[in-house]
Amino acid sequence: MRESAHTNTSIWSKSMMAVIAAQFLSAFGDNALLFATLALLKAEFYPDWSQPVLQMVFVGAYIIFAPFVGQVADSFPKGRVMMFANGLKLLGAASICFGINPFIGYTLVGIGAAAYSPAKYGILGELTTGDKLVKANGLMESSTIAAILVGSVAGGVLADWHVLAALGVCAVVYGGAVIANLFIPALPVARPGQSWRFGPMTSSFFNACRVLWRNGETRFSLMGTSMFWGAGVTLRFLLVLWVPVALGIVDNATPTYLNAMVAIGIVVGAGAAAKLVTLETVARCMPAGILIGVVVLIFSVQHALLPSYALLILMGMLGGFFVVPLNALLQERGKQTVGAGNAIAVQNLGENIAMLLMLGLYSLAVKAGAPVVAIGIGFGALFALAISGLWIWQRRR
Repeated sequence: MRESAHTNTSIWSKSMMAVIAAQFLSAFGDNALLFATLALLKAEFYPDWSQPVLQMVFVGAYIIFAPFVGQVADSFPKGRVMMFANGLKLLGAASICFGINPFIGYTLVGIGAAAYSPAKYGILGELTTGDKLVKANGLMESSTIAAILVGSVAGGVLADWHVLAALGVCAVVYGGAVIANLFIPALPVARPGQSWRFGPMTSSFFNACRVLWRNGETRFSLMGTSMFWGAGVTLRFLLVLWVPVALGIVDNATPTYLNAMVAIGIVVGAGAAAKLVTLETVARCMPAGILIGVVVLIFSVQHALLPSYALLILMGMLGGFFVVPLNALLQERGKQTVGAGNAIAVQNLGENIAMLLMLGLYSLAVKAGAPVVAIGIGFGALFALAISGLWIWQRRR
């Protein structure tokens, strides 16, 4: 079979290391750019409720391009798709540096990210298979979270020093990601010969949606990852407003340090998931998902920095243990049915609709004047209840 000709069962191959390096630089740029751009909005006196809107335009690009990016990932060598996507991110970051409206520049970065995601996850299934895929996902998530850790802190610290310098560093890092992509080999195309007409493309994508949402295992994975990432992105913006209210700290760096604690925890949780969970025992991750909401609730009422750090590390550990097995399950079942690229594109659509809804509700709550601590308490309670409901449904099925 053609797949066996280019699949390497080792997760430490040169090809895999090139993918991980490119992912680290790309994710570093994404996270540094977010906090640098948020600092730019503060410096230019945009209203508080506009901060989540910045992420909403990013998420909107994922949703609009969802019917097409999966086919792009499966119709070209995925390493080259990743390189093109990082080039778009570079263009977006550079445009913000040169004074273009930050919402326009960040939309370009969102388009690049939308194209990048199906390729970066889909390529894992072309480089390794089976239970090694869970370990490869753990490595990818660990690289991503390390990038979140370093990138978030770098974005906040550099922005406190000089906002334009922070934006410039982001553009340079995206350039490094483009170069790293050159070292990924041109693997055979996963699904050649597909139609590029608008009608067949959208029809193919929504058919993939139907296939994955009708299958019990993939529906379970899609719902779990969508709720997790919707909650995760909302928490990042909650922290930006929570820190000055709960801790009395008004700089750009402290929210990034707190985000870094989540990142450290996710690295540990992802590693534990790779060792303790297989594709046959995915349900082991569900209690961790419920506890995420409980920890968010407890965290929201803190007023000291040290316990806040500890709770966010714990939250990250639970998150890594929860999401890595669900990702691996979707990739493996998706590759068998609609193609890995299409499966990740469908996942992105679900996750980004969840993000858009949660960010929209959060932005409305802030604009209506709801106390940020109350928002956090309600957010944590609802998340715990939602994951509990998903687990009960899965067990009954």
